[in-house]
Amino acid sequence: MKFFSGLSLVSTCVGVASAASSFTPARPPSIPLAVKSPYLTTWQAAGSNSGNGGYLAGQWPSFWSGAANGWTGLIRVDGTVYNWMGAPQLNTSVTTADQTSFTYTATSSVFVLTAGNVTVTATFLSPVTPEDLMRQSLHFSYLNVEVSANDDATHSVQLYTDISAEWVSGDRTNIAQWNYGTTGNNTNYHQVFRQTQQEFSEINNQAEWGNWYYGTSNSTDVTQQSGADAVVRGQFASNGSLTNAVDTDYRAINDRYPVFAFAKDFGSVNESVSVLFTIGLCQQDAVQFEGAQGNVSLPSLWTTYFSSDTDALDFFHGDFSDAQQTAQALDSKIASDSVAAAGNDYSTITSLAFRQAFAGLELTNTQDQPLYFLKEISSDGNVNTVDVIFPAHPVLLYANPTLLKYLLEPLLINQASGHYPNTYSMHDLGSSFPNGTGHENGNDEYMPLEECGNMNIMMAAYYQKTQDADFLSTYYNLTKQWTGYLIDEALMPGNQVSTDDFAGPLSNQTNLALKGIIAIQAAAQIANVTGNTDDAANFSSIATSYINQWYSLSNADDASPAHTTLNYGNDTSWGLLYNLWADTLLGYNLVKQEIYDQQTAFYETVFEEYGIPLDTRHTWTKGDWEIFVAAISGDSDTRSKLVSDLATWINETETNYPLTDLYDAVSGNYPDYPNGITFADRPVVGGLFAMLVAKN
Repeated sequence: MKFFSGLSLVSTCVGVASAASSFTPARPPSIPLAVKSPYLTTWQAAGSNSGNGGYLAGQWPSFWSGAANGWTGLIRVDGTVYNWMGAPQLNTSVTTADQTSFTYTATSSVFVLTAGNVTVTATFLSPVTPEDLMRQSLHFSYLNVEVSANDDATHSVQLYTDISAEWVSGDRTNIAQWNYGTTGNNTNYHQVFRQTQQEFSEINNQAEWGNWYYGTSNSTDVTQQSGADAVVRGQFASNGSLTNAVDTDYRAINDRYPVFAFAKDFGSVNESVSVLFTIGLCQQDAVQFEGAQGNVSLPSLWTTYFSSDTDALDFFHGDFSDAQQTAQALDSKIASDSVAAAGNDYSTITSLAFRQAFAGLELTNTQDQPLYFLKEISSDGNVNTVDVIFPAHPVLLYANPTLLKYLLEPLLINQASGHYPNTYSMHDLGSSFPNGTGHENGNDEYMPLEECGNMNIMMAAYYQKTQDADFLSTYYNLTKQWTGYLIDEALMPGNQVSTDDFAGPLSNQTNLALKGIIAIQAAAQIANVTGNTDDAANFSSIATSYINQWYSLSNADDASPAHTTLNYGNDTSWGLLYNLWADTLLGYNLVKQEIYDQQTAFYETVFEEYGIPLDTRHTWTKGDWEIFVAAISGDSDTRSKLVSDLATWINETETNYPLTDLYDAVSGNYPDYPNGITFADRPVVGGLFAMLVAKN
């Protein structure tokens, strides 16, 4: 899990709205717009060190890394043109709409703006359907725009929106090509793609293959146009409609920036009217995978449900009503479960994290054997990194535990097929998403104790939620092999890194040892379930012996208040003992209650402005691990403070990329790291659901 440096926000502010906007339940560092997959991940920067503080109009939406994704919204009200999304510069006079409020749920972001005498409500819905793989496999998102008069009068209203070719490649000098058409069910669409496709490749983290679509329902009051940004936008600003012309001068993305636009003439508006747009990406093949048959290309799972891109688009666009109802039910469940677990502040956290967690995942293969692939976004780009899956997996246990099986299975298939030479668990399935081509030479990042522990714990957790013993039996030989490594290494860990590898290697890490010991107990459960009772008894005996030795090795001598150390014998050190969460999750009661109680009491003494630092080496912290700790805290005040501090950080931080899990607990900003370090848009925020699957 290496760090990623060099992110730069290139969105340009051309002005901000004059009215104050409210933000409910918080003002996130970056606001999710269309967030559904590793490549459909577009945001609105809100942190105050760039951007415009969370206003939809006045800056460009951006890819998670900060590169602008042109997405524009204009509206004409009685002939006056207002900008309600993006930062277009036109030759004619354009007024920036006043944003009055922003609200987010687990699946939607809603902006309310005033454009003269009308109110514009822009709802960005990225539906997440954990138990409906057909819908979840589609990489589309909705933009629904409602318009109504705010003065009881009637007004002439026309609405415009476009996307630019910037969506199709991370290199703006690449040639884009495009088409326009209408589906059999009357969905008008612009199709945009890189002219020379490069399958399974990325530039600046954007996909270099596949077809992008921007669609809306066909009707006589909808016009369309493609062409240079200034020309197309100017056409609407001047006339309130488009020419229906299709530009065929295919060219570089940054050559007169081609845009793909729709205009809707609402006519005379008093009461609410609306128009729906769909945006998304279709890739026939999604990943390369080294499995039992060697390296193969795996299709996107949606291709097993739909015969073409446009069939998929048609279905998704027509599914809005059902999608909205399903999303609202899920939003309500997440909010109510979170409030019941830890109050409104916890709902603020989980509702922001949900879309981001699922958008790091890619469903592939067949309906009979779905395989899930995770991109380690921003921090490395690896495929199915085990120590990224581990912090992410609470959201899968919460939403649909079977998805965890689909995510672990590619790693298990690869290793069971003999493609990995080491006796411990692999760190990841490939160094560069979407190429899960393994590590035949065994030279993946060296994190053996961490990954063996993670795999055992997650497989046991999956079983406890599903009772799927067949899955454990299929891969028991790997479990036994990894447990042999843990028996050799867990009690006295060598000089290796944990999942927090950005902090560097360290010998005898207290928290890492604890994970290994709990994982040996997990192996005992797995062995017992699969009929390997002798192994089960042996593993359980060893885990009990190790944890009793760990007590004396891990605790600072004569410390007041008592606490465990960062590493054995380093009495002046401490760290978040977040791996204790696995003992609670699995219900083993392997660790005595005294440790839970002493850690909770100690944490009260080390709070900083925005939470508790990860350990004594830095003032950095990680939000996911803080919630792991909150989940097992027996003291309601400590638990509430961990949650409220994180929610406060979300609302106040000046960071401006999608929700980061790594930040400075004192300043609330990105860590002050010599080589630059910014974790953004990572699926590890699924760990923020830890309180909903393991409670003390």
